[in-house]
Parts: sequence; C-alpha cells; structure tokens
Amino acid sequence: MRGQKDELAERRFAKLVDQIKAMMAAGLRPEYRGFYGQLILNQDAVTELGELADVRRAARAAGRRLGWHVRTHAADNGTLFVIDDRDPPQEIRELADRRAAEAVSAVISHAQAEARMLSTSRLTTSHNRPGRPGADL
Repeated sequence: MRGQKDELAERRFAKLVDQIKAMMAAGLRPEYRGFYGQLILNQDAVTELGELADVRRAARAAGRRLGWHVRTHAADNGTLFVIDDRDPPQEIRELADRRAAEAVSAVISHAQAEARMLSTSRLTTSHNRPGRPGADL
C-alpha cells in the first residue's frame, strides 16, 4: 500500500512539474534564446496547483529541465515568483537592455502626450468660459 501511495505522489509531482514547465516555457521570448525566464503565479494560481512548498519544488525541477538557474520567492500576499537567475551572454543582455529602454521611452512619450492633451484641454476650456476677456471672440 505504501508503494502505491509513493508512486501516485511521484506521478502527481511529475505532472505538476510538466504543467509548470509548460507555463515557464510559454513565457520565454525566442529572441532571448531561453534567458530572462520568469513566471509569476498569484495566490489563486498557486492554490489551484497545490501546496506552496510543492509548487516551489516543482518549479525548481521544471527550471532545471529548461536549463535555468531557478530562484523562487513567495511574497506575503501569496504570489510566487519563479526567476531564471543565469547570467546571459553579452548579445542577449544588450538586446534586452535595448528592449527595456524602448519600453521605458514609449511609456514616457505616452505620458508626455497625455500631459500635452490635458494641458491643451484645460487651456481651451478656461479660455471659452463666459465672463473672461476674449471669451466672446
């Protein structure tokens, strides 16, 4: 009986490893050639997968299968972070740096455009108020 329970537990764990490995692999960007992997599971996702300790252990096993140096961190709110902590080659690091800079630049440009629109909108609104000089022009 004990052997059957162990075998069942091993099969469940192997299935969990496969499931987490698929989730980890799905988040990889092909251009980074397997580096910069990460998986973030909220508390509900962790609970759905099983016990936190088992999910962490399975994530480490899945990461090893993907060639990652896995680090896991469980936040106080129940979120589990699974991160590939390998040092990528120079060309991958430079590509990732460029992509990050482009993303930050896009966010800043978008925020500046919104600020200009709000400023223009306020100027137009305050300029057309009755009782202000030039409002009736």
